[in-house]
Amino acid sequence: MAVLHSRVAVFATACLMGWAVAAPAQTYPSRPVRYIVPSLPGGGSDILGRMIAASLTQTFGQQVVVDNRAGGGGNIGAEIAAKAPPDGHTLFQMAVTHAINVSLYRNLAYDIVRDFSPVTRLASSPLAVVVHPSLPAKSIADLVRLAKSRPGAINYASAGSGTPTYLAVELFKGRAGIDLLHVPYKGGGGAQTSVLSGETSVYFANVVTALPHVRQGKLRALAVTSPKRVSLLPQHPTVAESGYPGYQAETWFGLLVPARTAKETIATLHAAAVAALKSPDVSKRLGDLAYLPVGDEPADFQAYIQSEIATLGKVVRALRVTAD
Repeated sequence: MAVLHSRVAVFATACLMGWAVAAPAQTYPSRPVRYIVPSLPGGGSDILGRMIAASLTQTFGQQVVVDNRAGGGGNIGAEIAAKAPPDGHTLFQMAVTHAINVSLYRNLAYDIVRDFSPVTRLASSPLAVVVHPSLPAKSIADLVRLAKSRPGAINYASAGSGTPTYLAVELFKGRAGIDLLHVPYKGGGGAQTSVLSGETSVYFANVVTALPHVRQGKLRALAVTSPKRVSLLPQHPTVAESGYPGYQAETWFGLLVPARTAKETIATLHAAAVAALKSPDVSKRLGDLAYLPVGDEPADFQAYIQSEIATLGKVVRALRVTAD
């Protein structure tokens, strides 16, 4: 009988030890989760973040609360997230902007590769190459011919030096061998307004914000900058199809956690985020925003971030653009 009691005690102790080891994984998240979006409420990045946060809330049974931390080109939110405890209770939604900032800013207070661990790339969004109707160009080929006949005479708008809309045009200029005059604005709203008024002639615009003006004839769309055509502009070719294979310029967003977050926690977050992207409701809403869901593996996302840093960094350095 004593032997039996001893075996029961050993079994009970082993069970308790096993429970103690397994408990953290089973109870994650154990409290509300902060989801840092480094932009103002209401924009495309914020809308995406709130969709993912709402889905994660349903999956985890814990509130996932969006915390908008705009400013500094996205650097304020990134710095806050980088310093958070690596316990999975702080998530950070990075954007292509943060890959650009590596080369744009000389003294960042964080390292987007070293200080974070990737979860997944959430979505990408192409730009639409649009022109004012007064410009006699109905295709990318027309635009290139016109630009070559009038070097430096055609201007283009951007949301500001070093922004994705700026680098997208500069990448295209290099591929096409053309010279367009850059006119920077403080944000995409001002840039689009300028091309609508005819103050500027060319803009690589957000598809959703440009679409109503394209339909009304106030802007003419020539192509999209994604690898494939988009459903909102199905008749418009990609820039790659228009004679520049390999050209691609997209805004994109991904989910990160502070470095040294447990692999098990990252795996849990990855599964939940990918499930959110595949859900019919989120998928439809992403399509309405011209966002293409991705949901890649953490290692693939890490490689993608490093590739974008290298590619966009070459452009930033060649243009000698700095932000500080």
